[in-house]
Amino acid sequence: MWYKEAMDAVGPELSDLSACDAPVGEPGCGTAAVWVPPPPVRAPGRVWEDCPVNAELFGLRAQWGNYKRLHRDACEREKALKEKLAELEARLRQRERELFAAKSERRRRRTRKAGESEATPGARPRRRGHQRGAPGHGRKDYAHLPVREEWVELAEGERCCPSCGLPFEVVGGSEDSEQVEVEVRAYRRRLRRRRYRPTCRCAGLPAVSAAPRPPKLIPKGRYGTSVWVSVLLDKYEFLRPTHRLVEDLKTHGLELSAGTVTDGLRRLAPLFEPLVAGIVARNVTEEHWHADETGWRVFVREEGKAGLGWWLWVFAAPTSVVFVVDRSRGRRVPETHLAGAEAGVLVVDRWPSYQSVAKVKAGKILLAFCWGHVRRDFVRVAKDWPGQAPWGNAWLDAIAELFVLNALRRKALGDPAAFAPRDEAVRKAVEQLAARREEELAQAELHPARRRVLESLRGHWKGLTLFVERPEIAMDNNEAERQLRGPVVGRKTFYGSGAIWAGELAAALFSLFATLKRWKLNPRRWLAAYLDACAAHGGKPPPDAESFLPWNLSETRRRELALQPPPDT
Repeated sequence: MWYKEAMDAVGPELSDLSACDAPVGEPGCGTAAVWVPPPPVRAPGRVWEDCPVNAELFGLRAQWGNYKRLHRDACEREKALKEKLAELEARLRQRERELFAAKSERRRRRTRKAGESEATPGARPRRRGHQRGAPGHGRKDYAHLPVREEWVELAEGERCCPSCGLPFEVVGGSEDSEQVEVEVRAYRRRLRRRRYRPTCRCAGLPAVSAAPRPPKLIPKGRYGTSVWVSVLLDKYEFLRPTHRLVEDLKTHGLELSAGTVTDGLRRLAPLFEPLVAGIVARNVTEEHWHADETGWRVFVREEGKAGLGWWLWVFAAPTSVVFVVDRSRGRRVPETHLAGAEAGVLVVDRWPSYQSVAKVKAGKILLAFCWGHVRRDFVRVAKDWPGQAPWGNAWLDAIAELFVLNALRRKALGDPAAFAPRDEAVRKAVEQLAARREEELAQAELHPARRRVLESLRGHWKGLTLFVERPEIAMDNNEAERQLRGPVVGRKTFYGSGAIWAGELAAALFSLFATLKRWKLNPRRWLAAYLDACAAHGGKPPPDAESFLPWNLSETRRRELALQPPPDT
C-alpha cells in the first residue's frame, strides 16, 4: 500500500516502470546525466516515509523511469538520423549515377520462355537489324542519280598476244559495273554577259546593251546560293559548329572566315520569318501536340536576368514542328503559343508550367502525362535505394507490360474485332495498377521513397490514363524528346547562340527542317529552291513565300523535292 501511495506522490509520468530495452550506460541509451528527483510530498503519519530502505528504493525507481525516458528519446533520434543518412546516401548514389554511370535506363532483358511469342506481354523483344531467316531488301536503288560514263581501257602493253605479239581488236559491247561517288568542289562561277549593238538607227536605244546581272541572295555579296545552303544545313541540320565548317571548306580550297558566316546568317534571318509564321499558324490549328523544353544558352547579358541560361521549347504536331527560344521556363511560353488553339491534347511531362496554362485549367486543352517519366521514378528508387530494388523492378515489369498491351491495341485500331479484346486487356491492367497503388499507400510503415513515387502517381493519374479512352494518344512523350535530340547535340557542339537574333534563327531553322522531315522533303533541294526565289526578289522573301510550305506544294512539286525523287527527274 505504501508503494502505490509513493508512486501517486511522484506523478503519473514515473509510474510506468516496465523494463528498459537497453541497460543504462550501454551505447545507444543516450543518458548524459542522472536526474535527481525532488523530495516527495510527504503525507504526515505514513510509515514508508521514515524507512531509509524505502526512500532509497523510491529514488532508484525514479532514476530508472528517467533513464527509460532518455533512452526512448535517444532511440527516436537514432532512428531519425538513420533515415536521414539513408536519404543522403540515396542522393549521393543518384548524383554519382548522373555523373559517371551510363545514361541509359534500359534494364537487362530476360530470357524468353519456351513457347512465348514476340507479342506476349513482357516477352524479350527481337534483336535489332536483319532477322535470321527473313528475306533481305536487296541493294538500294540509285537510279535517280545522274550517270557519268568512263571507258576503262587495257594498258598499252596488254592489248596484244603475249606469244606472237599480234594486237587485239575491239569488239562490240562492254562489261559494265557501277560505283557510287560523291564529288564536292568549290569553284568560281564566272558569268560572262554577252553585249549587243543595235543594227538599226531607231532613237532611244543604247549604243551597247548587255544581259542583266543574275540575282544575288545577298546584294553585293560574293558567295552564291549554294554556299549559304551548305552553311545553313551544316549548322542547323547537321549541327556542326561554324569552325568545323570553315576548316572543312578549306580542304576544298575555299577560304571562308567565321565572321563572314556570322554576318551572312544575320542577313539571311529575315528571309525565314514568313515561313515560321506559317508553320506556327499550322501548328496551332492541329489538335494533338507533344511538348517539351531543354536548356539553351544565349551569351547575352540582360538587365533583370541572372545568368545566360535560356530555354528551347518544342511543340511537335502530326504535320508541323515549332521550336521557341525564350528566357523563361514558365507557363507564358506554352500559353502564348497555344493561345489560338480551340481544343486538343497536349502530351507533356509533369512540369508545372503546362498544368497552369489557362486553357488547360479551363478544360479546353487536356494534358496527357508521360509514362516514361513515371517509369523513371521507379528506376531511380531501384538504383538509389538498393533495398527497394525488388519493389521498383516489380513496378517496372508492370509498366512494361502495360506498354506492350497498349502497343498491341494501337496496331488493331482499324480492326474492331481484334481491338475489343486488346482494349479490355489494357483497361484491366490499368485497374490493377490503380488497385496496387492504393493498397500500398494504405500501409502505415511504407518506405518514404515508395510513398513519394506512389503519391505522385496518384496525383497525375487522370492525365496518365487519358490514353485509355483515346487510343490515338501515345503513352509517352518520346516524340518531343526525339525532336530535341538534334538541338541538344548542337548545344554540346557550339554551346548555344551568341546573340538573341542567332537564337531566334536557330529556333526558326530547327522548326523548318523538322517540318520538312515530317513531309519527307529533301532539305537541300527545298532550301536551294526557296533561296533562289529570295535572290530573284532582290534578297527579300518572295511575295508567295507561304507557297513553299509543304502543305501548299502541288503533288508534282512535292515529288520533285522529295528525299528520293523518281528516276525520271
